[in-house]
Amino acid sequence: MKMPILRLLCLFFATSLLVACTNPNDLDKDPDNLGDFHLGHNVVVAPNITKGPGSRPAETEDWIASLKGAIDERYSRYDGDKLYHLGISIEGYVLAVPGVPIVASPKSVLIFKVTVWDDEASKKLNETPHQITVLETHDGDVLLGSGLTQTAEEQMENLSRNAAKLLEVWLAQQNFEHEWFGGDKAGQTTLVGTAPDATSEIEVTPLAPVGAGTEAANDGTAVAPEAVSDS
Repeated sequence: MKMPILRLLCLFFATSLLVACTNPNDLDKDPDNLGDFHLGHNVVVAPNITKGPGSRPAETEDWIASLKGAIDERYSRYDGDKLYHLGISIEGYVLAVPGVPIVASPKSVLIFKVTVWDDEASKKLNETPHQITVLETHDGDVLLGSGLTQTAEEQMENLSRNAAKLLEVWLAQQNFEHEWFGGDKAGQTTLVGTAPDATSEIEVTPLAPVGAGTEAANDGTAVAPEAVSDS
């Protein structure tokens, strides 16, 4: 049974977690092998976004712009021959606050759900959305608590870049296991090989199906790509 978003955010707020992190600072390197993947629609919505306890406030529009920008930045590097669409719903977040003692400093968290669409086949590749929980990158500053060293905008950018990277790891896993995008499996080992270090940061949970052709399902899952205009 899926843990409710608010309860999950409370759990992260109450504990200071040091977790192995997948490095998002690799955009200057060649992208890993995702077969025929070429990003089509990048749809990010947040109809049911939840602010966790003790979090800094953030505008929903800023979250959407931040995550959408990070996904565009990472996935524009893939130039495969087939279009795939990403439907993403931001579910909840905690942006660590300033002024909290280091021993009790919470970590910033972002929770989102994703559905992947195959444009050519006109179908979802995952019939049920998948939920991913993202923690902030643990560098010298964040070890002191990002609320003490970063603005809310910097925290959002940090989480969004990590989210785009962890989504890439999950997509690579699906391609390796289920051949979603085709390609040579031998060229897919770099991303798949990062999965063990990222498992505590990636929570993949089956949720309610997306209603095809709707702007947003009742659970807040992002739109079906055919419902989105090119503008």
